[in-house]
Amino acid sequence: MKLRWKWIVFAGSVSLVAGCAQLGYYMQAMQGQFSLMADARPIEDWLADPGVEEKLKFKLTKVKQIRKFAANELGLPDNDTFKNYTDLKRPYVLWNVVATPELSLKPLQWCFPIAGCVNYRGYYSKEEAKAFAAELREEGYDVQVSGVPAYSTLGWFSDPVLSTFIQYPEGQLAKLVFHELAHQVAYAKDDSKFNESFAVAVEEVGIERWLEKYGDPKTREAYMEHEGRRKNFLALLMKYRKQLELNYERQASRAEKRQHKKLVFEAMKDEYEILKESWGGYAGYDRWFAEPLSNAHLSSIATYHDLVPGFKAMLMREQDFGKFYAAVRTLSALDKESRHSRLAQFARTHSMTAQADAADASR
Repeated sequence: MKLRWKWIVFAGSVSLVAGCAQLGYYMQAMQGQFSLMADARPIEDWLADPGVEEKLKFKLTKVKQIRKFAANELGLPDNDTFKNYTDLKRPYVLWNVVATPELSLKPLQWCFPIAGCVNYRGYYSKEEAKAFAAELREEGYDVQVSGVPAYSTLGWFSDPVLSTFIQYPEGQLAKLVFHELAHQVAYAKDDSKFNESFAVAVEEVGIERWLEKYGDPKTREAYMEHEGRRKNFLALLMKYRKQLELNYERQASRAEKRQHKKLVFEAMKDEYEILKESWGGYAGYDRWFAEPLSNAHLSSIATYHDLVPGFKAMLMREQDFGKFYAAVRTLSALDKESRHSRLAQFARTHSMTAQADAADASR
């Protein structure tokens, strides 16, 4: 009855704000979420089923351990989220469409009844996502379609564990659980950068503590290797994102900017191939290049990372997850400019203090 009641409220809110053009999109979203929830079974049922392979049972048992750690050690919500499991029989739960103007890295935004305004539009069908992307390209936008393994309904529903991420290595699995649960702690409407950077800060601190408590040498080594590649790849993206920003800001004709944009993406792809060689041929990021490179590929990078130092500085100041979460919720009630400004100040203050401590230690 509880789930049905939430669907009635959600459907009602959608019908009040959706016009005819949007109704079809909202209906696919509602149907996709309902299907996901309807197919979910308690993890305990999967563990008790003799027909379930042992590899899956091992992973589900690991999720239970991670879930308990998240509540007990990180102060994350102890509710029904990630207590069920759904086998989707597809590689991603949904596909996000991101779009930008041809000569800008500022993404388009779409606004929804619950999540507010975000820099993407999600589809449970890859074909529908690609069809919408084609429409945007016809209008002259740069577009990226990317698969999404998990998302949070912000506590509206009991989000299940999904087959799209259950086989992740232990470190990545724990990070994902911590990240999605963090979205239930604090959420600022219409501020993706705040929300995602907060969740990334929680996942990064969380995985450090998880590995310290439960990680064996093999798990730690695998995680550090993965993190090294991830940081290398992120640095590559940030380097060329900055080059594109400078290109679009300079005084030049659109034709000149367009030509230089092409050269930037060619250089980025060439450098990626060199990076792959340094990884011993690891091709885990090749899927990022599945579509022709565009501004849309780089538009959201800052969303997940720019404010992370400020959040980590806050946590170090509070020295307690409960107090930290309360402070974050207080920030989320401010206007966007004020909350971003305060986080930047936290980061600057922490950096200055760290530099002063390092100078004192070297004397």
